[in-house]
Amino acid sequence: MSEQTAVVEQQKTVHLIFTRQDGPDSKPYKEEFHVPYRKNMNIISAMMEIQRNPVNSKGETVAPIQWESNCLEEVCGACSMVINGKPRQACTALVDKLQQPIRIGPMNTFPVVRDLVVNRGRMFDALKKVKAWIPVDGTHDLGPAPRQSAIEQQWRYELSKCMTCGVCLEACPNVNDNSAFIGPFAVGQVTLFNAHPTGALNKEERTDALISDGGLQQCGNSQNCVQACPKGIPLTTAIATMNREATKHMFKKWLSF
Repeated sequence: MSEQTAVVEQQKTVHLIFTRQDGPDSKPYKEEFHVPYRKNMNIISAMMEIQRNPVNSKGETVAPIQWESNCLEEVCGACSMVINGKPRQACTALVDKLQQPIRIGPMNTFPVVRDLVVNRGRMFDALKKVKAWIPVDGTHDLGPAPRQSAIEQQWRYELSKCMTCGVCLEACPNVNDNSAFIGPFAVGQVTLFNAHPTGALNKEERTDALISDGGLQQCGNSQNCVQACPKGIPLTTAIATMNREATKHMFKKWLSF
């Protein structure tokens, strides 16, 4: 980089407009900031600049922006927020690829704790509802699991990449205050654990949970989830798979009466 280019970049600023909220019961408001531009900076680094020098565009010293982050490489899912109208991870949102002013707000699907920090408890409640885990009875050696083909292993690997980030719920029009829909991610997790040789032992129990209130029947098949998912998880394929399995499960129960 030439000295002249470096000077030009130092003079450039990034214009950010945040939707802030001081607490769960407070009203949201907008606040603007200008931070020094650096090449290849992401939204997290821009917010860290504000944290170091929390002065808004009016020259007022304010409370620093509050957000969650951990891995900074799109693995933990903690830094989910709405950036220029799109739910995504802030760590991979590059300033150079975003139109300014960059508008940043919390995900509306979840209760706001403060600023960009939200309570994603509904996601973990959904995982508990569908029993998205593999129960192990005791600590004794269970022996080798049944062999699985490379295709089955790859299918399970794709489903296992879920970060519980909440982006699919934010993008889904069927997840709202008037709906109990547990969300696409939970369907994907049921598909994952039902495909596991040991997890399949509780397959019917998970499928029962998936066809109860808030389950598959409330999916409108908008397919927003698969487009928004930062990990590219085949959620619509998982939903189609579980719709088929749920139909077979209900017929089996009906014939057993």
